[in-house]
Amino acid sequence: MELIYHTWSWYISGFIIGLVMLVLIYFGKSFGMSSNLRTLCSMAGAGKKVSFFSFDWKSQRWNLAVVAGAMLGGFVATHYLSDASNVSINPKTIEQLQTMNIDAPQGKLMPDALFSNQVFESPKSILILIVGGVLIGFGSRYAGGCTSGHAISGLSNLQFPSLIAVIGFFIGGLIMAHFILPLIV
Repeated sequence: MELIYHTWSWYISGFIIGLVMLVLIYFGKSFGMSSNLRTLCSMAGAGKKVSFFSFDWKSQRWNLAVVAGAMLGGFVATHYLSDASNVSINPKTIEQLQTMNIDAPQGKLMPDALFSNQVFESPKSILILIVGGVLIGFGSRYAGGCTSGHAISGLSNLQFPSLIAVIGFFIGGLIMAHFILPLIV
């Protein structure tokens, strides 16, 4: 049980993800989380109004199980298997957070100022979440997939557009973390 309670090294997690991708490729499936929004909208009947949502959503039931498993796994990991004592945060990161008036996480992986229910107490934070959600939704639709779809599935299928998308995701993340986040927090 000790193995389950600690953070896994990148080469163990990466190997398992690689095995899952081989199985998906073998069965002709592609992995991605954002495509499930299309499936959910199709299930709700959006295909009657918009042709984009008019497709056989039943062929994507397996992918909905992946999303449900990710949500359940995240809940179980957070509430029952979480041990942040073996995770060390870079002192420079803590220093940068303090310059933005964000306290370093104490016994957690993420700061409460950004990742707790207190975020919903501020109209500014709610607005940031809404605008960020719209931008992420638009970006994943415009890029033809989300970060997990491009970085895991697209790259393992050697798709050049996925490589371009992943490079763009990293550049966008760096710009956000270093230039935009300090302005809006």
